Amino acid sequence: MNESSPSRDGVAFGCVLKAWQSHEAELLGFLRHQVGDPHRADDLLQEVFVKAMRQGQGFCDLLQPRAWLFQVARNALIDEARRQRPTVALDEDLPASLSDEPSPVDELAGCVERNLPRLEAGDHDILRRCDLEGWRVHEYADREGLTLAAAKARLRRARMRLRQLLVERCGVRFDQQGDVCCALTPPPPPR
Repeated sequence: MNESSPSRDGVAFGCVLKAWQSHEAELLGFLRHQVGDPHRADDLLQEVFVKAMRQGQGFCDLLQPRAWLFQVARNALIDEARRQRPTVALDEDLPASLSDEPSPVDELAGCVERNLPRLEAGDHDILRRCDLEGWRVHEYADREGLTLAAAKARLRRARMRLRQLLVERCGVRFDQQGDVCCALTPPPPPR
């Protein structure tokens, strides 16, 4: 361990503590107003503090620590809302599909599963993790040692390559906004 590390950590801790003392009450008021529950607001405030501490020396280099703290608080609120998203239990007596024909969604899912292995390993991995298993891009970036921007770019390129396969091999069509628009058409015959 570097001998200057403890003093750098102390400086970083001091920067965070100073900013925290200046903005904690305002952050807490903001969070309480947003969630309406003082206990949840306290928990979110703690998350913001932990993230600030994890920034270490990087926090000291911020030009606008208050803006950074509020952005982290807004992100924590968004994450909290996602976690609190209501779910509805399905009735166990719900009938199975009324038709023996596979639905377009089933056909599309089957097409995706058949074509994922055709992609390069990196494309296959990021699509499976982020789009099928529900990982957040920042989690994938951390696991792979990538920056968030690099992981987002990799995911975008992998999606574009999969889209091309879906068009070529499954006859998938997209509307003006890029959404799947129609039932699958038969793929063109191989040449």
